Amino acid sequence: MNKKTNLLHHKREDALKGGGEARIESQHKKGKLTARERLHFLLDEGSFEEIGMLVTHRSTDFGIEKEKYPGDGVVTGYGTIQGRLVYVFSQDFTVFGGSLSETHAEKICRIMDLAMQNGAPLVGLNDSGGARIQEGVVSLGGYADIFYKNTMASGVIPQISAVMGPCAGGAVYSPAITDFILMVENTSYMFVTGPNVVKTVTHEQVSSEELGGAITHATKSGVTHFACANEIEAIENIKKLLSYMPQNCEETTSQLLYEISDEFRPKLNDILPETASQPYDIRDIINEVIDKDSFLEVHKDFAENIVVGFSRLAGKSIGIIANQPAFLAGVLDIKSSVKAARFVRFCD
Repeated sequence: MNKKTNLLHHKREDALKGGGEARIESQHKKGKLTARERLHFLLDEGSFEEIGMLVTHRSTDFGIEKEKYPGDGVVTGYGTIQGRLVYVFSQDFTVFGGSLSETHAEKICRIMDLAMQNGAPLVGLNDSGGARIQEGVVSLGGYADIFYKNTMASGVIPQISAVMGPCAGGAVYSPAITDFILMVENTSYMFVTGPNVVKTVTHEQVSSEELGGAITHATKSGVTHFACANEIEAIENIKKLLSYMPQNCEETTSQLLYEISDEFRPKLNDILPETASQPYDIRDIINEVIDKDSFLEVHKDFAENIVVGFSRLAGKSIGIIANQPAFLAGVLDIKSSVKAARFVRFCD
């Protein structure tokens, strides 16, 4: 019995080490946290319960059977954020570059199933190089399972993805179809294929940041909703974003305490210009109408002629959509229409 207990203890220790000290140090040098460190900052202290800690891959080809790590490159489980139950997975780039294997996918799918069964939000911290090519179509099949569950969970529970590393190929399709996406400037990337392949095929020289960096997706493609300066800021934004959301489609958001003040807002008369041809910042109007300091703007840098975001009114969570006269006179074009429609779909 003692031998089995010691073996289990050693396996747990190996799981906590991820891909080893050298790879963890390399992760830190890049300005990135490890998979477990991210969960430590995201979840309430002591609330995390891990599932599938000792899982290893089943591959027997290309010599990969000689290299196994408990957890197989993803940390999965559940915990609480501000006392609310959430299910989480955090990909570990120190293990096979966070690549997705059959068992890696099964762990993520298991967490997604539990989130839907228990009506709780799902948060994914993505840091993966894509499919584990040694496993071939089995790995691609794992992505298909994840995408299917993304669609099944859509509109049922909140799904939030934080891209925290160089994610390519299949690793970016799932985040792209979740409700909200966060990226970290200078360390996270989303693209179907990297700059080297682009150069080989098109002979065009492009940097990772230009091709799929946080600023590119926040301003041009509109794929990401928040571009954050660092990983801690991204994690804090996840917490703030969740505070405006219900647990699932069957529940409502909790009403926060608020102070009843004089409803007359004289500043509104000063904000509006004397003539309709003069521009003004619609955010000034929004901040005067809502509860103080409660506005969380979404998609801030994309299609700036319309403003969308969450706020609170009398302590209740609400969604706001407003034309922005200070940019393109607030007219609707394709990008702003898509931006508004996507936000309305989530609020519905």
